[in-house]
Amino acid sequence: MDGVALTLDSWDMVARVGLATLLAGLIGIEREISGQPAGFRTHIVLALGATLFGLISIHGFAPFESPTEATNVRLDVTRVASQVAVGVGFLGAGAILKEGGSVRGLTTAASLWVTAAVGLAVGIGYETSAVAVTGATLISLVGLRSVRRVVRHRLARKEEQAVVRLLAGADPGLVVQAIHAVAGLDVRSVRIERDEETGTLVVEFNAVVAAGSLEEAVAPLAGLDGVDEVYVTGAL
Repeated sequence: MDGVALTLDSWDMVARVGLATLLAGLIGIEREISGQPAGFRTHIVLALGATLFGLISIHGFAPFESPTEATNVRLDVTRVASQVAVGVGFLGAGAILKEGGSVRGLTTAASLWVTAAVGLAVGIGYETSAVAVTGATLISLVGLRSVRRVVRHRLARKEEQAVVRLLAGADPGLVVQAIHAVAGLDVRSVRIERDEETGTLVVEFNAVVAAGSLEEAVAPLAGLDGVDEVYVTGAL
């Protein structure tokens, strides 16, 4: 390359780059299949960058180590690796999307973080650990989907929607305060809309009840001044 023959150490570095590409590609393919914005190419490029940073931190400063042994100057090769861990956080934050009351992309952000660690591990020579972490990551992303589905559908508390219809002239602010004050009710979002037919206000809110049913939890709201009716529309 550029007229300079590759040494055995150089070929070893090339092999590490190839392994990082393969491992990152495996994680990226899973994210690509899931339709995530950070997919196959993003994971590979991230791992390649982390691998190069790892190679630089281990081998790039070797020529400077001998001269500094006779002086008070000290080189900390771990600083490059630590900056990778910090810098990849900004990339992961870009993969997190907030849509209404829900947040998407947390798993993709975590996979990017792991991919950077895999690339860094390969770069500094911990290939076995990198392969093991890649395998464990793929198991958690793919193999545990059915487990997550069972947990969410059978064990997790379901978010439901309830509606409070107000009488003309009622103060919706007092109703919203009462909703948040209901014991055992985790309110996720509240919307106030106007009924086009009657001209009255309607307070819709999504919530998760800790125990019992949502109907039982919101029943006391019907006794508030200015409330016409309260009903639950069902699970979301």
